[in-house]
Amino acid sequence: MTTTAPAEAAVHKSPSGAAKRTPRRPGRIRRIGLPYLLLLPALLLELLVHLVPMVIGIVMSFKELTQFYIRDWGTAPWAGLSNYKVSVDFDAPVGQALLHSFLVTVAFTLLSVGLCWLIGTAAAICMQDAFRGRGLLRALFLVPYALPVYAAVITWVFMFQHDNGLVNHVLHDQLHLTGKPSFWLIDTNSFVALLTVSVWKGWPFAFLIVMAGLQNIPGELYEAAALDGAGMWQQIRRITLPSLRPVNQVLVLVLFLWTFNDFNTPYVLFGKSAPEAADLISVHIYQASFVTWNFGTGSAMSVLLLLFLLVVTGVYLVLTSRGRKTADA
Repeated sequence: MTTTAPAEAAVHKSPSGAAKRTPRRPGRIRRIGLPYLLLLPALLLELLVHLVPMVIGIVMSFKELTQFYIRDWGTAPWAGLSNYKVSVDFDAPVGQALLHSFLVTVAFTLLSVGLCWLIGTAAAICMQDAFRGRGLLRALFLVPYALPVYAAVITWVFMFQHDNGLVNHVLHDQLHLTGKPSFWLIDTNSFVALLTVSVWKGWPFAFLIVMAGLQNIPGELYEAAALDGAGMWQQIRRITLPSLRPVNQVLVLVLFLWTFNDFNTPYVLFGKSAPEAADLISVHIYQASFVTWNFGTGSAMSVLLLLFLLVVTGVYLVLTSRGRKTADA
């Protein structure tokens, strides 16, 4: 008669007396690695579409790449940091033009992001309470965001025409707000036209994000505030805006990056040569690269723009994270 030792038993006893089976590690590793395996094709495509061109652009910024080396850009002479020195030399014409474009872009971005956030937040708050026709209004508000950029901007090009545009017809012929029809696509008015189009197609995104954030605010907070005598503005200031702080932090950052890098709107609105008042840095880099055929300098400007956006994004994330920790404390 043989006996089996307790150490050789296949089943281990837990302190409570229940049987406990040892987990199989290969199965767990297989389950953990499966999500990464499924993400691998998307990561490879992201690498090919974004990272590889970015690395090539950085290499091009250190070369004297002009139209003479387009067919084989790898044979272009090595320029070192000369392209960067030309770009940041604000005493020279190239540096002065880049600085002017940068300042115009900063002013345009701040105004556009601020107006998009303000209009989108106001519209989302107004659409928070249920009323007849709310669904239809929400759908109409999202139309500018849903339209293709080229179709929407080309429509504005016709509306901004000097002789037969709708804008001059309303402002000059009907409302008599201007002494004569304005040229909206040239001179200083071009900045106003560009800002109008940018806000028109950008605020529905802010409206959509803020409206989604409002759904997470409990209605009991507003009911308790109303019982305490808080008015609408006090409720917005004390409940709505603090509750939307995490949403607004992400929203402002996304709007800033989109607006600062916006190329389609000014390009479709003005063409290859934007007016000086609306010379955004994206169009300026395009002109430096594909109009003057100086791809080395244009690549250096692109790298400088990338570094600026990375620094601003990093500082913004640090400041917002500190503010969130202070508010939680």
